[in-house]
Amino acid sequence: MDKRPDPATVPAYEVPYLARVPQGDLVKLLAEQRERTLARLGALSEEQADHRYAPEKWSVRQIVGHLADTERILGFRLLSIARGEKAPLPGFEEDAYVAAAPFESWTLPQALADYAAVREATLSLLRGLAPGDWERAGTANGIPHTALLVACVIAGHELHHLHVLTERYGIA
Repeated sequence: MDKRPDPATVPAYEVPYLARVPQGDLVKLLAEQRERTLARLGALSEEQADHRYAPEKWSVRQIVGHLADTERILGFRLLSIARGEKAPLPGFEEDAYVAAAPFESWTLPQALADYAAVREATLSLLRGLAPGDWERAGTANGIPHTALLVACVIAGHELHHLHVLTERYGIA
């Protein structure tokens, strides 16, 4: 899928994510993104995975867990919308999810394996969508979304956090 949503139709809080997603085949981009993320973060030590740039901020390991959890939620939204779900889909509180998760007790390889498994499931779902599925619309977090928009948010959300890891955590 080479299309991108019209930015004028995107919820304001998702525009920064969408702006990070380059043009090109979205499925290929997500597959390549997985490989780059695994290589980049897989090179870190356990000590580096514990790093927080400020006391109240998430550790690198928690960010990896957050990426997987968020993609699970967005993947469910994507599936639901692509299949024509009419019921509104709920939002979620990311800080509460991270606080309730066991990420700090996981090794970095365990967290990265979880992330990789979630991404593989997302890729499988996207590869199986029919052309009309991408434009199907539903409601998530009280706001209209298309399946295409949700897929783009998955990519952009990860790109956002990778940027944060570079800028605030010093992880190249």
